[in-house]
Amino acid sequence: MDSAMLSFLAPAFVASLILTGIHAYLGVHVVERGVIFVDLSLAQIAALGATVAIFLPAAAGDPHAPIVYWVSLAFTFIGAFVFSTIRSHRARIPKEAIIGICYAVASAAAILAMSKATSESEHLKDMLVGNILAVSWAEVRKTALLYGAIGIFHYVFRRRFLAISMDPQRAEAERMSIRFWDFLFYASFGFVVTSSVSIAGVLLVFCYLIVPSVAAMLYAESVGRRLAIGWSMGTIVSALGVYLSLHLDLPTGATIVCTFGLVLILMAAVRPLFGARASIVDSR
Repeated sequence: MDSAMLSFLAPAFVASLILTGIHAYLGVHVVERGVIFVDLSLAQIAALGATVAIFLPAAAGDPHAPIVYWVSLAFTFIGAFVFSTIRSHRARIPKEAIIGICYAVASAAAILAMSKATSESEHLKDMLVGNILAVSWAEVRKTALLYGAIGIFHYVFRRRFLAISMDPQRAEAERMSIRFWDFLFYASFGFVVTSSVSIAGVLLVFCYLIVPSVAAMLYAESVGRRLAIGWSMGTIVSALGVYLSLHLDLPTGATIVCTFGLVLILMAAVRPLFGARASIVDSR
């Protein structure tokens, strides 16, 4: 692989590493909370906001106009507010049902909106798998700064976020404002998802969030070890996916998604060789 090709691939690979860094961490929270599809739903809501914004006069049909990002973020905040209110254990309607309904409605609404746009199929493809190869160094820097700020925010308040994700009963006993911290979690999550969807698309963002965390749970119990495994897996899969997409002339986003699936299957298959019991599916 010559230097020109490496220079072409470098922004996409660095962007994938940035996505791995923040999403593998957030994935630990999402899996522990049992809201696996919240990322997929928020990502679809962000995509709906971006689709609607394209029709605004300020955007003039440009999917990269600044107004598109802010409208998408506003839609995501609405979703974050809704999800922060459905945590109650006494609720008759399961939270996953509400998350699934939000995803289905947002998906259908985005398709309806895109039916009025030119290049409908191209918009749908970008919404699902993005075009990470088209990312620029300027977008990489902006995304790194934003995710770095969110990472610092989560580090400063890590005890509260980890408490409400991993031991909500203790958090309630300590009279922690669960709903307030839930909203802050989902709002910061919304910033990440809105930026990630514009780069990588809905499906790839979901994989970066969930697959490394699930794979890490097969091999580790502590948060630190899960993060180490998740970050390592995300880095390897990103490099392998970008390389395969180029070598086989395949769409990059879809290739990385499928690579995540194959690597997860491989990790699950070799897990029994390490002795301790582990299962992807919760047997409770």
